[in-house]
Amino acid sequence: MSSEEIATGDVANSAARDEIAMIHAEHINKRFGRDAAGRQALSDVSLQIRRGESVAIIGGSGSGKSTLIRILLGLDSADSGAVEYRGQPVRGKRSPGWRLLRRESGLVLQNPFTSLDPRWTVARSIAEPLRSAGVRGRTDVTAAVESALQQVGLKPSHFIPRYPIDLSGGQAQRVAIARAIVAGPSLLVADEPMSAIDVAARLQILESFKALRRAHPSMALIMVSHDLGVVRRIAERIIVLHEGVVVESGSTTAILERPQHDYTKRLIDAASL
Repeated sequence: MSSEEIATGDVANSAARDEIAMIHAEHINKRFGRDAAGRQALSDVSLQIRRGESVAIIGGSGSGKSTLIRILLGLDSADSGAVEYRGQPVRGKRSPGWRLLRRESGLVLQNPFTSLDPRWTVARSIAEPLRSAGVRGRTDVTAAVESALQQVGLKPSHFIPRYPIDLSGGQAQRVAIARAIVAGPSLLVADEPMSAIDVAARLQILESFKALRRAHPSMALIMVSHDLGVVRRIAERIIVLHEGVVVESGSTTAILERPQHDYTKRLIDAASL
């Protein structure tokens, strides 16, 4: 084989790897409770998230959004179906996909005060993922913490020594985002990151996410949100869940301006009231 053929093959293989979905979920089913009183949380859910995509999962309370996120991240298991991360199966803590996902993902939860240890300073909270990843050099850790704070619009010298009790809700959520991104994740998952934050702070959080998207264009973002205003500004694509079923998916513009399913239309109408 000539050097030209080898080079061509390398390019083709690289392109093929890029085409592999970062997250691929197929025919996911999940039920809570086995008797007649049980509830089908997810029914035959399939989806793909590609590198650099910003995807919103929307739906009403009890639609299965958080359950789906937990299964995608390997924090819960499906009754049937399969999840892969970068082509590797996510099936329990010993599976290659699960280990890779743990190293390459960041998670932002709904309430920052339940995710930040009240005994730890902001610096220690943000640095924890780095220490878990084996980063030990004090200079390297400090530089990474300062960079993460700057990316979410917080002045490092002002916030590094603080404790969660010293923070407003919006500040605490931005600290939680900084912790989620400090190790440079390939995938960031935000589960209702605005719902516990007052209206004024939501604008700050929104700007933080927009800045992260600009700074890390190859990082995929999955956001669970009921705030369609936020979704419109952040997401390129929307997946609509209703009673555990994907009823509609497509570009943000198409879903919000030309919804096809009655449930999606009701969500949009309710948001505009």
